[in-house]
Amino acid sequence: MRVPSSRLQPALRLRPVSIVSALLCLGSATAIGANDTTERQLGTVTVTAADGGAAPSERTGLYTSARSRGATGLDLTLRETPQTVSVMTRQHLDDFGLTSVNDALAASAGIVVERVETDRTYYTARGFAVTHFQMDGVGVPFIYGNVSGDLDTVIYDRIESIYGANGLITATGQPSATLNFVRKRPRPDLAARVGFTASAWDRRRFEADVTVPLTATGTVRARVVTALEDSDSYLDRYGQRKQVLYGVLEADLGPNTLLALGASHQRNDTHAPLWGALPLVYTDGSHTDFDVSTSTAADWAYWDSQTDTVFSELTHDFANGWTAKAVLTHTRLDSNGALFYAYGTPDKATGLGLYAYPSRYQANNIQNLADVQLSGGFDLGGRRHDLTLGASWSRAELEDRSDYGQGIGTALPPLAGWDGSYPMPAFNASTNGSDFTHTQRSLYAATRLNVSDALKLIVGARSTLARSDGMSYSIGRHAKADAVSPYLGAVYDLDAHWSVYASHTEIFTPQHEVDRNGDFLDPVEGRSQEIGLKAAFLGGKLNGSLALFQTQQNNLAEAAGTVGPTTYYRGVDAQSRGVQLDLAGQITQRLQASVGFTQLSLEGEDGKDILRYTPRRLLRASATYRVPQLDALTLGATLRWQDDVSTTVGNVRVTQAAYALLDLMARYEINRHLSVTAKLNNATDEKYLTSLYWAQSYYGAPRHLSLTANWTY
Repeated sequence: MRVPSSRLQPALRLRPVSIVSALLCLGSATAIGANDTTERQLGTVTVTAADGGAAPSERTGLYTSARSRGATGLDLTLRETPQTVSVMTRQHLDDFGLTSVNDALAASAGIVVERVETDRTYYTARGFAVTHFQMDGVGVPFIYGNVSGDLDTVIYDRIESIYGANGLITATGQPSATLNFVRKRPRPDLAARVGFTASAWDRRRFEADVTVPLTATGTVRARVVTALEDSDSYLDRYGQRKQVLYGVLEADLGPNTLLALGASHQRNDTHAPLWGALPLVYTDGSHTDFDVSTSTAADWAYWDSQTDTVFSELTHDFANGWTAKAVLTHTRLDSNGALFYAYGTPDKATGLGLYAYPSRYQANNIQNLADVQLSGGFDLGGRRHDLTLGASWSRAELEDRSDYGQGIGTALPPLAGWDGSYPMPAFNASTNGSDFTHTQRSLYAATRLNVSDALKLIVGARSTLARSDGMSYSIGRHAKADAVSPYLGAVYDLDAHWSVYASHTEIFTPQHEVDRNGDFLDPVEGRSQEIGLKAAFLGGKLNGSLALFQTQQNNLAEAAGTVGPTTYYRGVDAQSRGVQLDLAGQITQRLQASVGFTQLSLEGEDGKDILRYTPRRLLRASATYRVPQLDALTLGATLRWQDDVSTTVGNVRVTQAAYALLDLMARYEINRHLSVTAKLNNATDEKYLTSLYWAQSYYGAPRHLSLTANWTY
């Protein structure tokens, strides 16, 4: 039997869905009234958001958001934040039918979505893995390196990407970016939306979103969102059925106290998912070139998951400029599947050389999270300044089990023309799994000092204690680390529209890997420096930034060899440098646009180019235009371009050449309630590999059309 390479071990172990996946599997629905972008619907709506951050992006019709707490915990405009911040708003999601988190981030300014399998994804930014997540501005610990399942965007008002290290809010992770998922909240008025989408490969999707005041004065209000989707795929045998339900209730307990209670449920039933992907080279070293639809999944394979989340938030305004907020969240994820992995290197002439690796997997993942925060202003030196103080605690428990099937190493027929026929084995060859707990406690503080009318300084720090105890696939997962992560930032206003800024942030992550002597590696330490130029026009409806960044990551675990059956690791250093441009918002009354460009270099300890699976240049651009001669018609396009990436399989270098993906859309508003949207995805029918993050990959979707009808009230 040929043993799969260590590069593919994450696939073979089927490591559990991350804690963040559990929090993010909350779904996606179109925002109420977001498609109606006529001037009569762009009026100001005043709402007190339960998350304490910016007003909702829905109903604004904009491709940018005015404010964000994601970087510092302080309520700042994007121009006032000394880091690059890009926002995927509800309008942007609706215009291009971005109903999955992966599709949304793939269209964002600078996040690289590494689709290694159909149901498992990694994210990177500025060359490093994205493992910082927030929900409504509250940092969420991330224990694993991937996100599993088709995460739907049904409940989100917007997704914020805060680039650079973010230890002030999230404590642990890597100096790449932080993703802040901001949930929809009830509106003060009655509104409803129903949508239906039909697209290629028998995809059918139904969405409903209703917000209603439950009292005459609107002091109690509720919102319910649901999405049902059933779809086949361009990939052979693959299909998915998805159910999403989200409800949230807000109550004004008094003129200064707001209580929010919410719950979400998502179930994914997936048929014939990829576990691993297609081989990239033949035995003679030449590159494989399969049909776009080719899959290695057996016809009996499945991967089902269910996520249930409940949360509560209590916010109190002390009426003296100070506000307190407490958040409690409980999430449970159950996952089970019978999966089929094909490993080996095929012969070019015969197609033979692949072997079977079946496995059954079950996991139960529970997380509890608490966060309290106090924020307000204080006077010093004749000026008003801002301060936020907070504490957070989290506990995550995981139990998972892999039962390996009989017949591991059985030869498979050539992939070309294979229909997935393989007898489902008994899963009793061997068993392995995980049982461990991760806890984290943090204290944090940040202040913005108004040194002058033009100069603002932001100083903060977070003290964190993180601990893991237990076993993960026969390896002890015992790690303990504590550190203080500082944050320094400065913003200087040049005039009413332009500012220059600089920031320095740090982060650390405990590691459970051991070195050759059996000692645990020290935590990963990361830092990011950034200087740049920011601008805001039209009262914050158009935001732009140009940043020069340098990001360092030290002591990251890298496999260095084996002692018997045990892999040992060494710590390595890596550095990225580059430039990032971001521009988003209202160009004219009829034109909304979002443009992001990133160029970087990545060097290892010896100064050599590393991590070539990450594109060095990345361009994302989206725009919609309401046609003057036909006011009911809106036309739009999205362009996603990246330069070449590569990986090494054995001694063979595999390269995915630079490519561009073009999506086109057109929406016609039949009347003030009913609209129809057509979208042509991958209009040029580009054939491309979805990722070279692993030494396997599969092809992205070919050209296809979708039609959506929306009714709003």
